[in-house]
Amino acid sequence: MASASNRPPLMPLDEALARLLAAATPRLGSESVSTFEADGRVLAQDVVSGLTVPPRDNSSMDGYAVRSADCATAGTVLRVAQRIPAGSVGTPLAAGTAARIFTGAQIPEGADAVVMQEDTAALAEEGGLGRVRIELAPAAGQWIRRAGEDVAAGDVVLARGERLTPAGLGLAASVGLDRLQVSRRPRVALLSTGDELVMPGEVAPEAMKPGSIYNSNRFFMRALLLRLGCEVNDLGIVPDRRETTIEALAAAALGNDLIITTGGVSVGEEDHIKAAVQHLGQLDLWSLSMKPGKPFAYGRIGDAHLTGLPGNPVSSFLTFLLLVRPFLLTLQGATRVAPEPIAVRADFDWPRADRRREFLRARRNAAGGLDVFGNQSSGVLTSMVWGDGVIDTPAGQPFKAGDTVQFIPFASLLG
Repeated sequence: MASASNRPPLMPLDEALARLLAAATPRLGSESVSTFEADGRVLAQDVVSGLTVPPRDNSSMDGYAVRSADCATAGTVLRVAQRIPAGSVGTPLAAGTAARIFTGAQIPEGADAVVMQEDTAALAEEGGLGRVRIELAPAAGQWIRRAGEDVAAGDVVLARGERLTPAGLGLAASVGLDRLQVSRRPRVALLSTGDELVMPGEVAPEAMKPGSIYNSNRFFMRALLLRLGCEVNDLGIVPDRRETTIEALAAAALGNDLIITTGGVSVGEEDHIKAAVQHLGQLDLWSLSMKPGKPFAYGRIGDAHLTGLPGNPVSSFLTFLLLVRPFLLTLQGATRVAPEPIAVRADFDWPRADRRREFLRARRNAAGGLDVFGNQSSGVLTSMVWGDGVIDTPAGQPFKAGDTVQFIPFASLLG
């Protein structure tokens, strides 16, 4: 057994991420999809507007279009000369008149303000549209959306590499696009290793053999991949036997962009992933300066990338979020892939700083600060359910209640 002094130094997480992202080549191809179906996909080309939005000045309120000079004094009464619903175009507004106008309708020529209907009083009159009393004198430009204030023709409204959101889909539709060019979905093979693993539903809790555990990793890993828009090829549990592992990995390398294994990357003699991958391709084992999540592997089998995650559920979950998720987004050409922490107040003391960079499961409290889960073990999946994010704690850096810490919300990582 190697002494501590002979062991290679732990790899910083940032270095591991940089190496992994540099290996994310070639980028995946692209395809055209309906804008309806493009949520969460990564744009493969810029979206350029061919029109101005809005195309003309229009009203942002239901009310009356006026010449502000005609009603500079509160209480002015104007004749209503026309009615302009959305989708209609009015006639030039004559001096001393108002136009009944609705949200989204084009401002008639001559009008320079809109008075919302709550600031007016309609006065009925036979044989016409009546009159209106302006209760509050308007300022020029009031409640008018200017032509092009949202988008100008020729603007890049969505950039290549952007991951599409519901708002992005609406913006693409607003400039007339019913289809978008996006990166194709990553094809990911998922397999678990370990004779100790059993599936829920196949073995009842009271029938579990000593040492057996349910394969929780398979469930959350599959869900994380589906949320990222991946096509998942779930290969199930592979027994801890070398030849079986080689066969499973060889099959997984065909037609998949990435193979993800959970378990089998430690130094245990029954962990056959390393030997199997090296038989078929190449593999690097990394010891990360990260807690939880020290063991990690990256390699290739033919054209397929491979990431080996630790077997402990919290370690597996976090190494996926902080390393594999950015890798998959980079394969798709995404430009924003790394977590973006926010500064939040810690409402607890953390005096026992680890020599590794530590990710503490925590959640916001009613006072706006953060509370920490009591058991930070890498096997306690309850901490991931209880928490709504992790505190990114630098190696060797304790903190006290009231200190500002860097918090990564799960909401920014789980979609």
